Amino acid sequence: MQVKVLNIQGQETGRTVDLPEEIFGLEPNDHAIWLAVKQYLGAQRQGTHKVKTRAEVQGASRKLHKQKGTGGSRKGNIRNPLYKGGGTIFGPKPHKYDIKLNRKVKDLAKMSALSYKAKENAIVVVEDVNLDAPKTKTFMNILNSLKVGDKKLMFVLPEYNDNVYISSRNVPSVLTALMSDVNTYDLVNSEVLVLTESAAKIFAGTEEATA
Repeated sequence: MQVKVLNIQGQETGRTVDLPEEIFGLEPNDHAIWLAVKQYLGAQRQGTHKVKTRAEVQGASRKLHKQKGTGGSRKGNIRNPLYKGGGTIFGPKPHKYDIKLNRKVKDLAKMSALSYKAKENAIVVVEDVNLDAPKTKTFMNILNSLKVGDKKLMFVLPEYNDNVYISSRNVPSVLTALMSDVNTYDLVNSEVLVLTESAAKIFAGTEEATA
C-alpha cells in the first residue's frame, strides 16, 4: 500500500512510503479488536470499590430480644443488613478488571485497527515535523494544512519530540503517541491516523525504531 508523503504545507513532496500489506491490508478481526479494547478499558479501572459487611459495621453484637414470645419477627443484632446502618449483603469488593490477552491476539487487534484505517483512507503521512519552539498555533496550522484540523486524530512520532508534544497536548482532539505506545483502543478512538515519515518508514521496515 503506497501512501504519498505530504509536507507541512499539505503539498505532495513526490515521495511515497510503502506500508506493508500484512499489517495494513489484512481482513480485520472485529472480535480481536473488541477483546483488546475490553482489556485496555478494564486496566484503566482502579477496582477499589468496597462496602462493609455486617462483620465490619459498628454496633453491639447482642440479640435485640428473645427469639420467641414477643409477637414480632426474629431479630439478631443491630448490624443486621435489614436495619439502617447495618452491613451490606453481597456488596462490591476490591478486585481487578483487567483480563489476560495473548500477544498474538493483541497484535492481530492492532493490525486489524490499522487495516480499518487503511480501508477508510484515514492515514496521512507527513514529513518529519521539527518545531523551533513549542507553539500550539503552529502545530494547528500544520494540521489545518493537512486538512485534518477538525478531526479526532492520533499523531504518531518515531521518538519523543519535546516541542511537538508540548505544542499538541493542549489540543483536545489530538493524541500524540510514540510508535512504541500505539495501541488498539487509541487507533479505534481516532478518526485519522497521522504518521510522520520516519514513523511510516518504521512500519515499512526501512528504518529501525529508536524508541
